[in-house]
Amino acid sequence: MKITWLGHSCVVLSGSRTVLIDPFVPEGEIRADPDVVAVTHGHADHMGCVADFSAPVVAINEVAKYLRSRGNEAEAMNIGGTIEVKGVQFTMTPAIHSSWIEEAGPGFNGGGAAGFVVRMDGKSVYHAGDTALFSDMGLIGRLYHPDAALLPIGGRYTMGPAEAMVAAQMVGAPVVIPIHYNTWPVIAQDAREFARALERTTDCKVRLLEPGESTTL
Repeated sequence: MKITWLGHSCVVLSGSRTVLIDPFVPEGEIRADPDVVAVTHGHADHMGCVADFSAPVVAINEVAKYLRSRGNEAEAMNIGGTIEVKGVQFTMTPAIHSSWIEEAGPGFNGGGAAGFVVRMDGKSVYHAGDTALFSDMGLIGRLYHPDAALLPIGGRYTMGPAEAMVAAQMVGAPVVIPIHYNTWPVIAQDAREFARALERTTDCKVRLLEPGESTTL
């Protein structure tokens, strides 16, 4: 499986199918032809341009219902559930974060924030979404044994590097890819220092990607 980081939390997983997660980049243009789109929560910097794609969208119940009302095909699920769409398995995991559908106006319920474990072609990838550190990340590792963990490190709106180091140890994925950082000054972080610290203290390998760059599992 190939993982391409497009920036912020936007990631493309490429294998027998193409999965696009959280389709937002600051420039506003995403060049991808996904078979499935997954959205972790309703904030604008994660919903992004989801409505531009004809592919089915996997999202929490409230976001899926909203997208259906706008004419998108959407598969609703909830935290703890697993569904299969076009041969790709999606397990929705908890995330500790707020969620409302910003494009719909103040107070529009976006359900809860979530993450995903995506399984395709014998590989498993954990995209944590926007989240604080929480102890049940250890269960995600024990249950789903992800080959890679995509963890936010920006701080302020999510966990920062110190918490992400603990999260990486709890999840236990051999490969860690930091996301949700350096998009704006308020979430600026030195990912190289995060990588050095994590690799010095664990067996994890950190793959730092520039926007548009890929790595293969």
